[in-house]
Amino acid sequence: MNKIVVLTGAGISAESGIKTFRDSDGLWEGHDVMEVASPIGWERNKSLVLDFYNKRRSQLLNVSPNEGHKALVLLEKKYETTIITQNVDDLHERAGSKNVLHLHGELLKVRSSKNENLIYDWTDDLNLGDLCKENNQLRPHIVWFGEEVPMLDKAIEITSKADILIIIGTSMRVYPAASLIHFIKPKTLVYFIDPKPTIRENLYPNLTIIAEKASIGVVKLITKLIG
Repeated sequence: MNKIVVLTGAGISAESGIKTFRDSDGLWEGHDVMEVASPIGWERNKSLVLDFYNKRRSQLLNVSPNEGHKALVLLEKKYETTIITQNVDDLHERAGSKNVLHLHGELLKVRSSKNENLIYDWTDDLNLGDLCKENNQLRPHIVWFGEEVPMLDKAIEITSKADILIIIGTSMRVYPAASLIHFIKPKTLVYFIDPKPTIRENLYPNLTIIAEKASIGVVKLITKLIG
């Protein structure tokens, strides 16, 4: 059975109404990225960071998977499929995908600020005074700037075995996720789906660009792949 790896970015979730964190001016919802997505920002103003992610969590609970998310589920009927996502939402899982690896963490989970192995499901607001079982403050289960990406090695291992790599809604400029394409086998087929492609077809062997938004381009490709 062919192995398919799908790498998804903010573009696929944006169609469900989730704002992409980084605006054109480089701010995240009016905040400098280091204020709300770095260990330094966390130490400086925990209340601000918690409020920022509480708002993101609330927004997530009021949106639904789109046709792009739903179409990817169909791949599992014919192929061994893994989704590696840069997104922190759970829209792939809600659509029905069973094998999802989150590179940058998950918005609906929190973890101990001292013991990264203590992780909890969380759908409510997270506040100062919410503690793990070791009595340490809980923080968003998000990989912040300056932190290691703990799932990267696993993502590299999975990508290196792919027969087909599908890239959806990402600029391929955010590292280390953008580096995954360098670990594929020489004959791996690559499909890049984005309305404004940032790479050229002659940049990689066996690359096909589908210049469509995810809800259209993914459906077209999946229809082709599953026959």
